[in-house]
Amino acid sequence: MVTDTPLFFPKLSKFIFWDVAFDTLDYEKDKFFIIEKVMNYGLWEDFKALVQFYGNDIIKKEIKKSAYLKKDVLNFLCFYFHLKPHQFKCYTRRQSNPKHWDF
Repeated sequence: MVTDTPLFFPKLSKFIFWDVAFDTLDYEKDKFFIIEKVMNYGLWEDFKALVQFYGNDIIKKEIKKSAYLKKDVLNFLCFYFHLKPHQFKCYTRRQSNPKHWDF
């Protein structure tokens, strides 16, 4: 019998999820939260485990919804997934809230 659900869960660094009970996370229901946390605070090994578990298409779809990504993370994701910054909610949101000039 073939299923769409993998038989393993990714081994992720628990320090990424300092603000929640790690063992209560549901990898399907909380996938946006997990992906966003790993992208902003994870290690390279966490990123690779996430790609292996969810696949590029799901990560690409979910991460574009993020309201906050670090600038270097956004640049990396644009390069890795062949996306443009304006495709990310966090980028368009940042552009719509320009900072005051600092003289």
